[in-house]
Amino acid sequence: MAMRISSSAIHRVQRPVVLPENHSSRIPSGVVLALRENWSDWRLILTLIFILVIYDQAMYIVRKGSIAGPRYKIPFMGPFIQALHPKFESYLAQWASGPLSCVSVFHKFVVLASDRDIAHKVFKSPSHAKPCIVPIAADIMGSSAWIFLQGRAHTEYRRGLAGLFTNKSLGIYSSVQEQVYSDYFHKFVAHTSANMGKPTEHMALFREVNCALSCRTFFGNYISQDAVKKIADDFYLITAALELVNVPLSMYIPYTKPWLGKRTADAVQIEFAECVAACKANMASGAAPTCIVDQWVMHMIESEIYRERIASGEKDVPKPTNLIRVFTNKEIAQTLFTFLFASQDASSSATTWLFQILAQRPDVLERLRQENLDVRGGDRTRPFELGMYESLTYTNAVVKELLRYRPPVIFVPYETTKPFPVTPTYTVSKGAMIIPSCYPALHDPVAYPSPEVFDPDRWITGDAESKAKNWLVFGAGPHDCLARRYVPLTMAHMIGKAALELDWVHHATERSEEIRVFATIFPMDGCPLTFTKRP
Repeated sequence: MAMRISSSAIHRVQRPVVLPENHSSRIPSGVVLALRENWSDWRLILTLIFILVIYDQAMYIVRKGSIAGPRYKIPFMGPFIQALHPKFESYLAQWASGPLSCVSVFHKFVVLASDRDIAHKVFKSPSHAKPCIVPIAADIMGSSAWIFLQGRAHTEYRRGLAGLFTNKSLGIYSSVQEQVYSDYFHKFVAHTSANMGKPTEHMALFREVNCALSCRTFFGNYISQDAVKKIADDFYLITAALELVNVPLSMYIPYTKPWLGKRTADAVQIEFAECVAACKANMASGAAPTCIVDQWVMHMIESEIYRERIASGEKDVPKPTNLIRVFTNKEIAQTLFTFLFASQDASSSATTWLFQILAQRPDVLERLRQENLDVRGGDRTRPFELGMYESLTYTNAVVKELLRYRPPVIFVPYETTKPFPVTPTYTVSKGAMIIPSCYPALHDPVAYPSPEVFDPDRWITGDAESKAKNWLVFGAGPHDCLARRYVPLTMAHMIGKAALELDWVHHATERSEEIRVFATIFPMDGCPLTFTKRP
């Protein structure tokens, strides 16, 4: 048996070497030579890794510049583990570290803006930054979704959607919402009864009621209760997938959170598209609108009739109030899916805190209850009407204070589309995330004295109403929230009806005031409550 030594060894001895049959005495030198060769490969790999680490670190230091943030980055991954389980205290510390601060996770550089004026600048600079929610959001929701569009395309959508939130439209939706609240308030009481009067966490039930509220407001009876329940149960997977930063390409790995989130989002949009098709058939028959999709389709029909009459040569044709193009079933479904995403977690957070906080403050609850009874003329069974809203001064103050005290949106991620000079001394690099934060402005002691105190009267006898620049609950600029009137209205409707029909007790734990971050903020203990029907 013969073995030829590798070429590197040949060069060393200048001639071929053939080992004899009994070559045990030669093995050690062969092993050494092999190790030397393998070490050369490993040395190359280690050198490459070292170069990449230095490059990653250097890019972080250059991008960081003079703003607050860790001096060095954990190689490649950064604070990814902490990002998987974010702590609210960490956000508070980051906001307190400076008006601008940063982290870098994997390839994504992230700048947090805690300063109110910088936040406004980001919101109002569409030429430099676009909403991204999180980097993977466009992949999960669809990159063609209207919230990711810019310029004329975005304006076209927004013009059409604005007509769905007029006072007339909001009044139409209230009857659908009244029924949703009645159904779920009955479930709250039944849930407590089935649990023998013992407290249970209600965060999941509040998520379900808000999902039902959204789906019924969007689609009325076009969507089944089974579909509503499944969407409410599965939507958690979408929320879980939309972490601030994900492992690259994880959406394509089966059973990861992004993979499950994408499948769930696709399924919900298919269900919504079927509802849109049913709506178009119904509205074409001349039916009256009862929900958002009805209103939207009716505006399309009116617009098409107008264009046809103009094209035929008619003169003095009355122009529709909301002249829009015809949107496809997919476009409508995708848009209403983004509405659901925007409302589901935020509304669930606000609902959870509202029931907890009012249970802890019986004086506030009793005052709100009496106001809602008065506006209904002493008849607590009278359904809510849009005309009542302006008379609910204290209820509105409670809702506004809740949105300030426990804002359901603590920040809004944007992505820079070009180098963005956010201050005279600092420019955010292209492709980075720039995140204007809402929470610090809403807890600014200059604008809102004693900001950690829940005080609805600051909106009545105080000057909180005048602090418009701090009121970032619904963002600002061309991408601000369309539902800035719809949200307080539905919350006032819900809590007013609940106060008249239900009694509830919050069973506080040592973690009730701790804040859990899951897309938005929730009580760490899930809000244990018991409900009974008022006599």
